[in-house]
Amino acid sequence: MKLYDYTGAIHFHSAHSFDGRVPVRDIIKAAGENSIDFLMITDHSALGARKSGLEGWNGDVLLVVGQEISPRFNHYLVFGIDEELIIDENDTESNPQDYIDRVKRLGGIGFIAHPDHEGTEKFHVKHFPWRDWSASGYTGMGIWDFMTDWQSTLKGLPSALAGYLFPAYVLKGPRNITLKRWDHLNKKGRVVGIGELDNHDTPRKILGMTAGIFPFKRAFRFIRTHLLLDNPLSGEAEEDIKTLLKALENGRAYMAMEYFHNAKGFSLSLSDLNREVTMGDEFFLKGEALLEVKVPERGKIRIIQDGGVVAETVGKKIMCKISQGGVYRVEAYLKIWGKYRPWIFSNPVYVR
Repeated sequence: MKLYDYTGAIHFHSAHSFDGRVPVRDIIKAAGENSIDFLMITDHSALGARKSGLEGWNGDVLLVVGQEISPRFNHYLVFGIDEELIIDENDTESNPQDYIDRVKRLGGIGFIAHPDHEGTEKFHVKHFPWRDWSASGYTGMGIWDFMTDWQSTLKGLPSALAGYLFPAYVLKGPRNITLKRWDHLNKKGRVVGIGELDNHDTPRKILGMTAGIFPFKRAFRFIRTHLLLDNPLSGEAEEDIKTLLKALENGRAYMAMEYFHNAKGFSLSLSDLNREVTMGDEFFLKGEALLEVKVPERGKIRIIQDGGVVAETVGKKIMCKISQGGVYRVEAYLKIWGKYRPWIFSNPVYVR
């Protein structure tokens, strides 16, 4: 199955956000230096990057302009609409179902942001979780958020300093509560998982010196989202943005922490004699099918069915016969300094 793999970063903030400071052009430059193909910017209730004429191709980087609806809780990442949806950051009364529905009416897609964010009291970082799980109609949700993961390690000054200097070594991967909820929701319907950065390059004082946490050139080395396309991007901005958003909406995506090793070359396919599908697709089972997974570097590979591990190996490939319906996704871990560290998390194949 020939697919075209594009590497991107989703959810970050520029000088157009009240809590951002970096010009969009500088962010695009940092992305190009990290071999990132597309950016999906989400300034708070603002489409400033579009108004300034930067949406589209900027050299080899395609910028897609979205926004983050961000009341006190229940933050929502939105793409594909032309209207700025403004809710005060201290608002605790707004109903997320209202803005989920509005985004759908406007023809956009939306993702629950950092659903299990806890912040860190020690360093005065507020918590911003998603609280209303009665809501419905969202396209997907953040599964692995760099800031949620990294901030969870900040227990004191020594751990904070170590985490700042060597963030890739302290990241724990998606939270168990997040993965369990995602698996449960996918049993009832498609909920697309994405990786998030939530980066602002926020200035902080460390040992008396002010430093950015994290400069974008550095932040782009961590959690990314890959989109798989049936055909290569055309170079026409409007068409290519629609193509990327459709692939994202359909769950043709996987998340990866690529500090240690690039994830490009990862593949998941499910096939029988008549059909072959990949992540995000539905597969109607008749008898038996073969699930095959490949990773570009030796690691621990797990096949997850409805939240439980059904197959596991250490290597670059795993195959598993499928004889019953379910939601099948993949996790892969790299062994670095004697420890398996989180690497790749795929969207599922839906076997009916």
